[in-house]
Amino acid sequence: MRVYLDNCCLNRPFDGQDQTRITMETEAKLDIQGQIIAGKLELAWSYILDYENHANPFEERRAAIHEWRGRAVIDVVENASVLAKAAQLVAAGLASKDALHVACAEFAKCDVFLTTDDELLKKASKITGIRVVNPTSFVIGGSK
Repeated sequence: MRVYLDNCCLNRPFDGQDQTRITMETEAKLDIQGQIIAGKLELAWSYILDYENHANPFEERRAAIHEWRGRAVIDVVENASVLAKAAQLVAAGLASKDALHVACAEFAKCDVFLTTDDELLKKASKITGIRVVNPTSFVIGGSK
């Protein structure tokens, strides 16, 4: 199974852990990373992840997230198919960066798009080409 973790998901362990939800999402994200390391899941990466991560003002966080790029089985670069799909998703109501992430995940033939972004999760029904889910739901519900 191939997964795509958006920037919100990748950064979750660096967020304040004072809320149960954030702690659960962090633990789920770390479990998913363990499954990637064990070869149970495949990780997809993209140019929009690089772009957003590069803008992170915290060097330690930026470096930790960048290391995951080396574990990806595919690294999607900007192309006409991604841009066309992103335009459709924007027209359906997604924010432009979210649309690019989802379009890259679809282009990479991911089975699941993982995010902790509430606004994106609310709009998941508008996304038909890939399952969009919170990392906690993915881990608890099984990665089927």
